[in-house]
Amino acid sequence: MTIELRPDGRQSETALAVQRGVGRLMRSLGFAILNEFTLATGRRADVIALGDSGAIWIIEIKSSLEDFRVDQKWPEYRDFCDRFFFAIPQTLDPEIMPFEAGLIVADNWGAEIIRQSGETTLHASRRKAVTLAFARVSSQRLHSLYDP
Repeated sequence: MTIELRPDGRQSETALAVQRGVGRLMRSLGFAILNEFTLATGRRADVIALGDSGAIWIIEIKSSLEDFRVDQKWPEYRDFCDRFFFAIPQTLDPEIMPFEAGLIVADNWGAEIIRQSGETTLHASRRKAVTLAFARVSSQRLHSLYDP
């Protein structure tokens, strides 16, 4: 059985390509990912990744300079992850991305971490809440594929 997932229409073609490359990178690093994950604050992370050690990374995709300039919410994501990254296409100048965040350059076929993110440690209660939400959302999305 083949299941075809369709984009939700909010992302540009460039953002979708970066998202796919990021997903491939995260999988190669042993992470499970969810795209468009809503945090407890109501903010939506472009990609959240959960490692086998319980590490939580959030990756914010920026497809253009304008996309970056209008985004004022990204600092709020740091309260929900151990590491925070921006992911950009090869056509975007990496120098515009804040140095305090990690940086990933990606395309439709893969991605590479250009700059590692500083690590913070989530409080145990926040880690548990995010991990449980990740599990529930994953299960709900999987079930909706089988029984829309």
